[in-house]
Amino acid sequence: MRETASNRGYNNRWRKARLHFLQQNQLCVMCKQAGYTNAATVVDHIKPHKGDTTLFWDVSNWQPLCATHHNSTKQRSENQGYDIGCDVSGLPIDANHHWNK
Repeated sequence: MRETASNRGYNNRWRKARLHFLQQNQLCVMCKQAGYTNAATVVDHIKPHKGDTTLFWDVSNWQPLCATHHNSTKQRSENQGYDIGCDVSGLPIDANHHWNK
């Protein structure tokens, strides 16, 4: 059974840190990479912390995302083990994609 959000670190301390981070980083980085502007509403852990409190609180491991990118693109990347997307020639951008091996 999965621990509660609070037990995983998403508590009052996190809510304050999250709010401060989003005030300083207001735009979704994935939207920006795609060439458009959208407000960030989620602080995402770039590398999943999996309970590692040091990694959880490492601000250099945080990125601002909109809910759409966090709940779809990012989750899909984590579940599949590689970044989604391709270059102009149609080849996957992530070296970990099986087509690049």
